[in-house]
Amino acid sequence: MRLLLVEDDDMIAETVLGAMRRSGYAIDWAEDGRAAELSLGNGVYDLVLLDLGLPKKDGIDVLNAYRKSGGAAPVIILTARDAVDDRIRGLDAGADDYLIKPFDLDELAARVRALLRRRTGQKQPIYAHGELTLDPAAHEVTKCGEVLPLVPREFALLQALIEEPARVFTKAELEEKLYGWGEEVGSNTIEVHVHSLRRKIGAEQVVTVRGVGYRLKRC
Repeated sequence: MRLLLVEDDDMIAETVLGAMRRSGYAIDWAEDGRAAELSLGNGVYDLVLLDLGLPKKDGIDVLNAYRKSGGAAPVIILTARDAVDDRIRGLDAGADDYLIKPFDLDELAARVRALLRRRTGQKQPIYAHGELTLDPAAHEVTKCGEVLPLVPREFALLQALIEEPARVFTKAELEEKLYGWGEEVGSNTIEVHVHSLRRKIGAEQVVTVRGVGYRLKRC
């Protein structure tokens, strides 16, 4: 899952980015309304965390333009504007949820999970591949019916592979799915995640295609 944070306060942004990354999400950061519009134009985001008081273009205007252009990702407004009229404007503009600053990071993470469950429940099936089953809404992987204790990055890696099991993913493609802009990614980071995932789901489940990348084994 890839998120976009739109926030001009560096301290708040770093806190939210850290919390979302620890939860296993790839998350990008736009610092003003114009940058947000350019980012949203890519159509790659599963959820947006949007401040309202932004430089260059107000958050409500960004949200209005996004919805009018057909943008369908859930949007959670994160703002210090706590008046009822402001909340009504945000929700009427197309926001799915509204959190007042300062907010609890655990509550934010729970609201993100709830909206993503709703969205994946509408769009995605439960993925089955041989002995493996991955349920995006429940964030659960089983092998032969036994739940596997995957950490968030391992889950995200397996989800990328199981969504297109015949495709060979390059390291760069997997890095893009697992990490946001500006995150440091070591030269062997993907290899480490693959090694860890193999230990939990079975070494034979993830195939190395020499010189190209990785895919799931053929059933």
